Amino acid sequence: MTLSTAPVAHKRRWAGLAVLSASLLLVVMDMTILNVALPAISASLRPDAIQLLWMVDVYSLVLAGLLVTVSALGDRWGRKRMLLTGFGVFGLASVLVMWAESPGAVIAVRALLGVGGAMIMPSTLSMIRALFTDSRERATALGVWAAMAAVGGALGPILGGFLVENFSWHAAFLVNVPVMAVAVLAGLFLLPESRNPRPGRWDALGTVLSIVGMVGLVYSIKHFAKDGLTDPTALVSLAVGALALTWFVLRSLRRPDPLLEVRLFRSGPFTSGVLAALTTSIAMAAMMLLMAQWMQLVQGYTPLETGVRLLPTAATALIVSPLAPAMAERIGARTVLAGGLVVAGLGFLVLFAAPLVYGWVALALLLIGAGMGSLAIASAVIMSGAPLEKAGSAAAIEETSYEVGGVLGVAVLGSVAAAVYRAALPYTGTRAEVVRESIGGALDVAATLGAQGARLAEQAKVAFGDSIAMTGAVGAVLMLLAAAAVWKLTPRTLDIGAAHH
Repeated sequence: MTLSTAPVAHKRRWAGLAVLSASLLLVVMDMTILNVALPAISASLRPDAIQLLWMVDVYSLVLAGLLVTVSALGDRWGRKRMLLTGFGVFGLASVLVMWAESPGAVIAVRALLGVGGAMIMPSTLSMIRALFTDSRERATALGVWAAMAAVGGALGPILGGFLVENFSWHAAFLVNVPVMAVAVLAGLFLLPESRNPRPGRWDALGTVLSIVGMVGLVYSIKHFAKDGLTDPTALVSLAVGALALTWFVLRSLRRPDPLLEVRLFRSGPFTSGVLAALTTSIAMAAMMLLMAQWMQLVQGYTPLETGVRLLPTAATALIVSPLAPAMAERIGARTVLAGGLVVAGLGFLVLFAAPLVYGWVALALLLIGAGMGSLAIASAVIMSGAPLEKAGSAAAIEETSYEVGGVLGVAVLGSVAAAVYRAALPYTGTRAEVVRESIGGALDVAATLGAQGARLAEQAKVAFGDSIAMTGAVGAVLMLLAAAAVWKLTPRTLDIGAAHH
């Protein structure tokens, strides 16, 4: 394609990609920073168990609930406008943290961050689809985008750990403000406006159904993980979510201009890209959660030391992501996509089969990161399978799969880990319920018990090691099953460099 027909001047579109990548980096970092800041927030504000749960959950509930609606709005209202508004909301919420002196205020700020995140995340993806009309360039740009997401996930705990240790937990949020201010200014000049030329009528009922369905689904998964499969709140929430989502999908299939283009799933490559994104997200979220606990509670590292030791995943993802499109040109997108899942699966296998010491853990993290990196192709496959006017729908589906995958990972694999931990710890003494609830609880109780406590702490650490090994086995099986499905769904001849205009 010639530059004269390109909608964005050659240099400006790469500068535009830098703005989009930086904003995505921050949103992903923000998800992980909270994990590190939580102990400090708890110590300072003394939230009860329900408030603590909401502090963690509200961000992903709001984000997941709004993704579909905000993407459809962006297609109509203008994706650039939506993105810049998202930057503003995210920056504002980060400033408001300064006045958050109660658990309720922190929950409100996290909800507002979720609104900003929902505006930013799908907009960055659909803007890349609009910025890069040449499909080879677009594959490279999406590789860079995916690398930034991986780096954000790794930098969050390091930066969060540093800020919490040296300043206060407020500082972990304030770091967003200058970046968002720069992103708004740069975005105004560097990003072109793009929207769907034929948006059709707004679907009010569809909007309500998508929000109720996604929030119900995410809320129920989180509560099943915490309270077990018979928890009535979670069961009701799941029923409402499933009903709303089924109605939403049927409605979307019947309408000529649906809120979300569900028909994209008729494409095998599109479905395989979404499946790869979902599976990777499940595996990554569970792994990071368990590894962060193992390093801090079992190995005794500080939050900052833990963040640094989790770096192998981001480092390999950062190297492999931008190379993935070139690898796909050589050996085929199908091989890279399924191969990435197999490599990540091998990483989980290491956790299952090898002794639980940092050397082996680092190898597992390297393999998981390399597998993640090659999944930069998933974004290219998803976006190449969607026409430009449906870019918002494709981006919303991809982002939703990442978001739901993250929640599922913590809930499902986290529950497997918790069940194995409880089964491996035959403790019936003082405060047995607390001890068997989590390793953190066990170590707290052990600290009060003297000589008997030392034995309990040792038993708890061994049980937690068993739970990591079992989660590794489940994660490996999950990744390998997904690899087989992706191999079957993706055509051998799929070329993500073939132009889709």
